[in-house]
Amino acid sequence: MRVVVTGGAGFIGSNFVLRTLATRPDVQISVLDAMTYAANPATLAPVADRINLVEGSITDPLLVDDMVADADVVVHFAAESHNDNSLRDPSAFVNTNLVGTYTLLEAVRRHRVRLHHISTDEVYGDLELNDPARFTESTPYNPSSPYSSTKAGSDLLVRAWARSFGIEATISNCSNNYGPYQHIEKFIPRQITNVLAGLRPKVYGTGANVRDWIHVDDHNDAVWTIIEHGRIGQTYLIGADGETSNLDVVRMILTELGQPDDAFDFVTDRPGHDLRYAIDSTKLRTELGWTPHYTHFRDGLADTIDWYRTNRDWWENDKSVVENAYAASQEVIRR
Repeated sequence: MRVVVTGGAGFIGSNFVLRTLATRPDVQISVLDAMTYAANPATLAPVADRINLVEGSITDPLLVDDMVADADVVVHFAAESHNDNSLRDPSAFVNTNLVGTYTLLEAVRRHRVRLHHISTDEVYGDLELNDPARFTESTPYNPSSPYSSTKAGSDLLVRAWARSFGIEATISNCSNNYGPYQHIEKFIPRQITNVLAGLRPKVYGTGANVRDWIHVDDHNDAVWTIIEHGRIGQTYLIGADGETSNLDVVRMILTELGQPDDAFDFVTDRPGHDLRYAIDSTKLRTELGWTPHYTHFRDGLADTIDWYRTNRDWWENDKSVVENAYAASQEVIRR
């Protein structure tokens, strides 16, 4: 099978490439990545001789067409994905998430290539903290940030191309990922690396916001399950029942690293900060038989902490840049 992975040098995409090569040696992989700040070529260096790595944008129609023409399947991870960045400058999110997905869809349509589109649970908006409901495939879209709204738009483009032009596509909306190789601007690796660098973790607002965490390997195993067994035209939600408040996550990290669980700072809340995400993955589990390996969030978190502790060379050079960016965005400590 010849697979094109867009965004394959980013966090989830690179983990998908590494896991695919480890578990499916017969798959030939080509990676298309714009190599923005969120990509790290070092992640794919150990498998450089086993993949075709192309630096370029998914908004480049000639490049995209050339790569899709030689593929059996396209797995579309490429996206601008950091909410804080989308609030500072939404333009890149519109360009990559909407224009890029359109460009890819047109190439897939021309060459009749199977597409799997990776999306997020953030397209559904948020839930109240005491609401027993969880997101399902029929939950109406209600995005609240430039990031989630452009991802919602990309989902709708895929659905429209499937219905109007008959492309063979599936969509998955996943809860928050964590694991190795995640950029340290993201919540969990930022807090881990803060502690490792001798800095205090930072918690938005009161820390009550809840995310439904899933280990990146479990996410990518689910993606392969959908590619191989999912019904064309369907959407599947991927989640591992990992609902945890931001405050509890930080306390777990501090405890795991031998620090007092109150050794953190509250900072001014992010504008439009969603309260709670929660995924109901019943359809994926019952229809396709997928189950996560990490059934307890704390176990996956401990493994992730160990990875950042033993791979400091992967993230240390970027640490000051990330923290300076947060400081410049008026992240003020609340006393």
